[in-house]
Amino acid sequence: MHQEYIREDLWSIVEEGWNPEHVKSSESLMSIGNGAMGQRANFEEHYSGPSFQGSYIGGVYYPDKTRVGWWKNGYPEYFAKVLNAPNWIGIKVRVDGEKLDLHTVKTVKHFRRELNMKEGWLGRSFTAVLKNGIEIAVQSKRFVSMKRDELGVIQYTVTPLNQEANIQYEPFVDSGITNEDSNWDDQFWNTYKVVQEGDRAYVLSHTMKTEFHVCTYMESQFAVGGERIRLSPKRTEKTSYQGAGERKHETQTYAGFAYETPVKANEPFTITKYAGYVSSLNHAKGNLQNAAAAILDKAITQGFTPLLKEQQKAWEAIWAMSDITIEGDVKAQQGIRFNIFQLNQTYSGKDARLNIGPKGFTGEKYGGSTYWDTEAYCIPFYMATKNQEVARNLLTYRYKQLDKAIENAEKLGFKDGAALFPMVTMNGEECHNEWEITFEEIHRNGAMVYAIHNYERFTGDTTYIPEMGLEVIIAVARFWQQRATFSSQKKQYVILGVTGPNEYENNINNNWFTNYLAKWCLEYAFAKAQLIQQKHPEDFDRIAAKIKLTTTEISQWTEVADAMYLPYDETLEVYLQQDGFLDKELISVSDLPQSERPINQKWSWDRILRSPYIKQADTLQGFYFFEKHFSKEELEKHYDFYEPFTVHESSLSPCVHAILAARLGRMEQAYAFYLRTSRLDLDDYNKEVEEGLHITSMAGTWMSVIEGFGGMHVRDGVLHFKPQIPDTWDLYSFKVNFKGQVLTVAVSKEDAAFSIEKGAALEIVVDEKELIVQV
Repeated sequence: MHQEYIREDLWSIVEEGWNPEHVKSSESLMSIGNGAMGQRANFEEHYSGPSFQGSYIGGVYYPDKTRVGWWKNGYPEYFAKVLNAPNWIGIKVRVDGEKLDLHTVKTVKHFRRELNMKEGWLGRSFTAVLKNGIEIAVQSKRFVSMKRDELGVIQYTVTPLNQEANIQYEPFVDSGITNEDSNWDDQFWNTYKVVQEGDRAYVLSHTMKTEFHVCTYMESQFAVGGERIRLSPKRTEKTSYQGAGERKHETQTYAGFAYETPVKANEPFTITKYAGYVSSLNHAKGNLQNAAAAILDKAITQGFTPLLKEQQKAWEAIWAMSDITIEGDVKAQQGIRFNIFQLNQTYSGKDARLNIGPKGFTGEKYGGSTYWDTEAYCIPFYMATKNQEVARNLLTYRYKQLDKAIENAEKLGFKDGAALFPMVTMNGEECHNEWEITFEEIHRNGAMVYAIHNYERFTGDTTYIPEMGLEVIIAVARFWQQRATFSSQKKQYVILGVTGPNEYENNINNNWFTNYLAKWCLEYAFAKAQLIQQKHPEDFDRIAAKIKLTTTEISQWTEVADAMYLPYDETLEVYLQQDGFLDKELISVSDLPQSERPINQKWSWDRILRSPYIKQADTLQGFYFFEKHFSKEELEKHYDFYEPFTVHESSLSPCVHAILAARLGRMEQAYAFYLRTSRLDLDDYNKEVEEGLHITSMAGTWMSVIEGFGGMHVRDGVLHFKPQIPDTWDLYSFKVNFKGQVLTVAVSKEDAAFSIEKGAALEIVVDEKELIVQV
C-alpha cells in the first residue's frame, strides 16, 4: 500500500490535515533549493517530534573514514558525506511565554502545507491551541532565491485569535548541528567566530579536514497589522559541546535575537527573515562576513514582495522551456511537474564544479555528489531543456577529474593511463565503500563515453571531443582493454568478476551489458581517434603526445572489441544477463507472495543473490542505450524474458521499462511504469521517502514521456519521433532544444503537431516520414 495523503493538484504538492506520521516524508517531498543550496521542509519553529533536519550547500562535504568489517586492498579511504549545514531557517516562537511546538500543543486544526512548484515557494498554515489556552493562527512562506544563489527568505506570521498576547520571535542561526549519517560520529563542523551586530548575526564555521569555510547569516524585519515596526533585539545564546573523547570543550555555535511585542486579538504579527550561506567556494575565507553583509544590504533594500516576484519570474522562465503539459490526468501532470521542479532545484548549470547528487538537497543517503546516473539519465534532460553549455559543463566536470580517474585505476593495478571513473565522488576520487560497487560495478566507465556520444549527436557540437572528450574516451578504452581477459577455452575476450546494473548480482562473470558496453566503447574510441586524426590533426597530435598514444595501441582496441564474448542462449534466442543465469530457479515476480516484497527489505542477501530477480534494467539497459543495434523483434523477445523477473526495486528501473514498453506499443504497461516513476516519491513506492528524494531517477521520468510516449531519438543527426498517447490523456506537449532550435511537440489522440517559433526550418522524421517544420 502506497502513501496517498498528497492531494492531487496541477501545480502544487499539498498536504492537508495534521498527521505527525507524515512529518518526515513531507520534509523530503517539499524540499526547496536553487542549485547552490537547499533545505528540507523542516518547520521554522521548534518541533520536538520525530524530524530529519537537513540543510545543504552544493560542493561542501566531509571525507568520513571508511568503515567496513573486512578491509580489502583498493578500498577508498573515505566515504564522502553530504553535510547537514548550519541551520538558517530557525525561528523560535513564544506566546505569553509558552513555546510553540506542534508536537506538544493541545490541538492543531486546518493544517495545510503547500509546495508551489509554479512559483518556487513553500507555504504552511494552521491554527493551534497552546497549553496555556491561547489559540493562534500561523502562516509562513519561504523560498531560496533562484537568482541570488546565497539567499533564502522567510515570512512568518502569528495571529492570536482568542485574546491579546505577548508574542516573542527568536530568529537564530546555528552551526551546532549533526548528520543523521556518520561512520564514526566525527565532528564535521568547527565554529570559530560568532558575530552579532544590531539585527544581524553571522556564524563562521569550517568543515573538518576539507576546510570549507561558511558564513551563515541573518537579519529580520517586523510588522504588526501590516505596518512595519522597529523592535529592539535582545541577544540570546546557546552553547554546545564539540570535540571527541576526553577533550570536550564548550564552544558557541549559536546566534539569536529575541523580539517581543504585545499583539491584539486577530492582529497579525509578522517576521521577515533574510538568511543563507556564503562559502569559500565563491569568496575569500577572510571576506565571508563582508560578502554576507552585502547580500543582506541588497535583500533588505528589495524586501520580501519584490524578491518573491523575482522568484516567480525566474520560475516562469524555467517552466517556459522545461514544462510538460498533460491534459486529462491530474495525477500524471502533478507527477511530471514534481520531477521537473526537483531537477531544476538540484542543478541549474551555472557552476561547472557542481553536479547532480542522487538525493539532491533533500537528504544525506548515498553520499557523494555524482553517480553514473548523471551520464546515463540526467544529461538528456538538461541537454534538451536548457542549452548546450549546461550539458557541456557536466561533461567538463568529468574531464577535469580525469587524472583522479586514472589514479583510481592505478590503485586497482591498471596502468598506462587507463581510467576508472568513480561510482561515487565529490572531487574525482572514488569514495564508495562497498566492494561489490567500488571494484565491480565498472559499467559506469562506459556511461562516461556514452554521454559524450549522446551529447555530440544531440547538440551537434563537434568541438568537445577534440578539445577534451577524446582524452576521456581513450582513457576508458585503455581500461576496457586491460580489464578484458582472453579466454583460451572460448577463444574470446571475457570480463570477469563484475556487478552489472542489477545490483542483486555480485561478482559475476560476463555481464552482457558490461561486455557489450565495453565492446562499443572500444569501437567508438577507435572511430573517434581516426576521425580526430583526420579532421583535427593538431588536437590529435597534442593528445597523442600527452598520453603517449600509438597506432599499435589503437589497433589493439578493435582486436579486443571484435572478439568480445557476449553470452547468448540459442534455444531461447536471448542474450544472457551473465554466465549461469539460466542455472537459477526461474520463478517470475508475479509468483512471489506480496508479503515478501520488497525483497531487499524481506530477504537475506544470500537469498537475493541466488534468485533470478533483477533490481533494475540490466540487459534491457543495453537495449535502451543502443536502440538501433537491435530489431523490434529482438527487443520484444528480451523484454518478455527479463521483465517478468524484474522487481523494480531501484528508482532507475521503471523509467527504462516505460520507454521500452512504449517502443513495443504496449501503452497500458508503459503508462503504469510512467506513473510509478513519476510518483515514486510522492506515493512512496519504496517506503523510504523520509530519507530524501530520488533526484536522478526523476530525469528518467522526463525521458519516459519524451523518448517513450513521444518516441524521440536521434538518428543520423536528425530528430525522429513516433508519438503515442496513453488512454487516460487527452493531450500532452513539451519542448526540446535541439541544436539550438526550440521545437514544440503537441500530441493528442487525433494527431501530433510540431512547431518552432524562430530560426531556420528544421527537418524531422515522424513515423518514418520526413517533415519540414517552419516558422
